[in-house]
Amino acid sequence: MSEHRRKPPQPQGGGRAAARRGQPQPGPSAGRRETPRGATGSPSDSYDSGGAESPFGSRAEARRATQRGSGGGRRRAADGAGHGGPGGGGGRRGGPPGPNGPGRGRGRAPEPARKRIIDYPRAGKYGAARWVPSWKLVTGLFIGFCGSLVAAASVAYALVGIPEVGKTAKAQNNVYYWDNDTQMVATGGETNRQIISYAQIPKEMRWAVMSAENKTFETDSGVDPMGIARAFVNMAKGGQTQGGSTITQQYVKNAMLEDQSQTVSRKLRELFVSIKVGAKMPKDEIMAGYLNSAYYGRNAYGIQAAAHAYFDEPAQELDASQCAFLAAVLKGATYYDPAGAVSIDPAATADANRQRAEDRWRWILNEEVKDGRLSQAERNKFTEFPEIKSPRSNAALSGQVGYLVDLANSYLINNSDKTGISETRLRQGGLEIHTTFNKKKVKALEAAVKKVQKANIKEKLRPKTDKYVQFGGASVDPASGQIKAIYGGVDATKHFTNNADQTGAQVGSTFKPFVLAAAMSWGAKNPDGDPEQAQDERTIVSPKSLYSGKNKLKIKDYDHTDWTDDKGREWLQQNDGQRSYNPPSYKIDLREAMRESVNSAYVQLGMDVGLDKVKTAVLDAGIKESSLASSRFPSFSLGTSSPSAIRMAGAYATFAASGKQRDPYSVEKVTDKNGMLFQHDKIAKTNDAFTEAVADNVTDVLKTVVEKGTGTNAQLKGREVAGKTGTTDGNKSAWFVGYTPQLATSIGMYRLDDDETKKNRKFLQMYGTGGEQTIHGASFPSQIWRDYMEVALKGEPAEAFPKPEDIGEILNDTPSPTPTPSATESASESPTPTPTPSETLTSPSPSPSDTCRKFDFNCQNTGGTDTGGTDTGGTTDGGVSASPSESTSTGTSRGNGNGSNSGGLFGGSSG
Repeated sequence: MSEHRRKPPQPQGGGRAAARRGQPQPGPSAGRRETPRGATGSPSDSYDSGGAESPFGSRAEARRATQRGSGGGRRRAADGAGHGGPGGGGGRRGGPPGPNGPGRGRGRAPEPARKRIIDYPRAGKYGAARWVPSWKLVTGLFIGFCGSLVAAASVAYALVGIPEVGKTAKAQNNVYYWDNDTQMVATGGETNRQIISYAQIPKEMRWAVMSAENKTFETDSGVDPMGIARAFVNMAKGGQTQGGSTITQQYVKNAMLEDQSQTVSRKLRELFVSIKVGAKMPKDEIMAGYLNSAYYGRNAYGIQAAAHAYFDEPAQELDASQCAFLAAVLKGATYYDPAGAVSIDPAATADANRQRAEDRWRWILNEEVKDGRLSQAERNKFTEFPEIKSPRSNAALSGQVGYLVDLANSYLINNSDKTGISETRLRQGGLEIHTTFNKKKVKALEAAVKKVQKANIKEKLRPKTDKYVQFGGASVDPASGQIKAIYGGVDATKHFTNNADQTGAQVGSTFKPFVLAAAMSWGAKNPDGDPEQAQDERTIVSPKSLYSGKNKLKIKDYDHTDWTDDKGREWLQQNDGQRSYNPPSYKIDLREAMRESVNSAYVQLGMDVGLDKVKTAVLDAGIKESSLASSRFPSFSLGTSSPSAIRMAGAYATFAASGKQRDPYSVEKVTDKNGMLFQHDKIAKTNDAFTEAVADNVTDVLKTVVEKGTGTNAQLKGREVAGKTGTTDGNKSAWFVGYTPQLATSIGMYRLDDDETKKNRKFLQMYGTGGEQTIHGASFPSQIWRDYMEVALKGEPAEAFPKPEDIGEILNDTPSPTPTPSATESASESPTPTPTPSETLTSPSPSPSDTCRKFDFNCQNTGGTDTGGTDTGGTTDGGVSASPSESTSTGTSRGNGNGSNSGGLFGGSSG
């Protein structure tokens, strides 16, 4: 309704009507249209109609003026009047009447101002504006936060102390024990340190470290704020811990060895100690302390010990090139020592480490030139990487002891999640490490190798054939998995690579027992079954099953179709010496085929069973997958893989233990002054790799190999022995792996350049080595095996193998028609392309060959067709037939370059 029509109750003493009548009001009204002061009350007074000039221009202005003067009105209310003024009472919506009656104003009173220290939410603001902090509030909070941080940092800085550097040199040696708890050697703690003064440290070393790690060392405060920030952000994100450390921070870290955890609290402590050290200690003391406390690898702590470990000379005599190398090693000896450290990390091979070290060495020298610490003329003198001496000069670690210590250390470190022994803890020393090694067996194995070497290997007489001959061996207890002995090489201080734990040499026909085990475990695929179901329809194979012993046999898939490679080429499998067995039918049972190491029979058996199942049997026996060659090709059954001697001994121990597989290991327990730290029994595990029937039948077949086959050289008087010979293409490696019920032992032999700093090392042929026309597993390896086992088992009772139960069905026992000349024979006469060189692998697990790998499609072979025959790798064997000529043995014996991480003991979780 229009306000002109609304007639609210009139207040006492006045209202609109009174105003219109010109009656005087007793007091100012808070009404809606209060008459302006001085008005006559006549309607004409509101308009300028010739009378006296009105002080207001309109009725609205008069009303606003009245409201301002009376304190009431629609938009303002007097104090204490609710919505009305003091003179006119309440406003439009009521309220307590004023002294002059209720008014009709519609205004509302503002909220009283709130005086708060922190005005949040903000008073006098409405909606979202109440929650937007003012700039004063934001500024105040920021200043307060910064002030709190400064105060906390000041307190922390005042409370923290500079650590005593002397505490870092109090670590003890570790003591290693034989399996009978007598002491083997004391070594491995942080005792290899010699503190030298700042003046004795070459300025070239100081310059190299500053250019590599902390260019502003001489002027900074001891910390790198940006580096610290990056480290904190990375830890907060859950990434790999890292540091942006200055030399001062690294020095502080080395002096706080009791706490090396990668935590925020430890980082904060390091930060404040570094600030205090930077402020209190001279720079030359910090530099000397850092270089004297840092770890350089090879158990060398401090610059003096490092100079002797890598260059066999005092620190004072190091040149700029040598100093640049040592500065590179400080980044991490595991990855920058050219000798490699694959037992700690598979990526730390000798070649990879050397490449990393060379790249960083070169970079550091160039950085010194940029920083003005080395002249370009002086830099130009160092074009060749400095000559690094072979690791280990500790006489206590000579012979086999160094290999044993390394093996034990690697086991502890690689299984630190179970052993609780990290590399840092191992370096701190004070541990008693009880190994599984038997002193008598270790000495017997070394003596057996030396006996053969002395009698047959004449390096000076026959340098072209006898130089670079190497041996490796290992002995494992089938009942426990304990490694009782190893032969790692001629001397741990002269030959660094542990030949027991890493070789890269293919194992040849020692793989055939795994093919037989797969055939008796899963059976041969049924070629007559439903093609859709044929993978699941199988027949368990008896050792009496018959297979072809024909040379250059055309290999077929399980469905009797010819096997071809990706280019459609067939596979013709050759036998050692190009020999065919039992013509005209060429049928030979699997026992005899194992005894004579007939390649054609076992390659076809592997295809009938499925190479996937052969691979499974290999893995179940204890071989690590990383050491295996491709299982796509028929040659997989012939040992193109390169496991270590330890793993081969452990896998054959699985057969000796009637199918129970136990990972080989080298440490029984670890204690310190506070008691037991680790006990192997707590992590020991036994797997059922094969049934007793399968394992015992394999053993029974392998017995015939030693009784009247290729392994007769390994016979032991009065003891049952099972074993298998293995020889690879090109006569580049030879093996014998055998066992009695109490002990499984593997012996490998090969030729490999012993210069471990060389790149692209290759396995060499052994035709004529030791005065022999060819080297087979039946020759020197089996002789070493026999000489060792006779001593190792002396005094132990002779035990018999379990008698196996009959297993499987006899396959292929139907008469076959008289053979006629086939395409197989003619195909073998076809010319083949000239072989192309294959790639070589890197040390310490180098390539055994520079010739064709099995089914390397970039390289052509000469056996039968382009792909078949012994030239495909790991196919020759025995020692009972004429040696193949070099022209027919161009296949590769190449390993996969993984060393101990793949074929070695520590490619997995055990050692």
